[in-house]
Amino acid sequence: MRHSILAIVVLLSMGAAAADRQTSVNQVPIQRTSWASGKQLFDEYCAACHGLKANGTGPAASACKSKPADLTGLAKHNQGKFPYNYFYAVLQFGTLLPTPAHGSADMPIWMPLFYSFDEERKAIAEQRMHNIANYVASLQAK
Repeated sequence: MRHSILAIVVLLSMGAAAADRQTSVNQVPIQRTSWASGKQLFDEYCAACHGLKANGTGPAASACKSKPADLTGLAKHNQGKFPYNYFYAVLQFGTLLPTPAHGSADMPIWMPLFYSFDEERKAIAEQRMHNIANYVASLQAK
């Protein structure tokens, strides 16, 4: 009986120690950026997970449930053509289907956030997403 109690105490201690080692994520308030620069928008909103080079190796990537997509290979995996409409739809609505390329719900839905910046002018929110998409399209591996 004493061995069983000792084993339970050891297991509980090990579980508590493992919980203390879990990755913590420092949440930072979202900043409003210029809507005109796709690179600035990407650097502010996407690079934490996807990396400044859009290759899926941002500083927050390890805290994601699944590895962020390497956005530089989207055209390569789409017969050489950047999947602009799909990419824009992911920014607007999130991932529509669970796909290995985009993983889980770690990917934020950006349209509501961008609308909140310019509630009076929804076209600016849409332009932000077009600018991000155009920037990512320019990063495609040759």
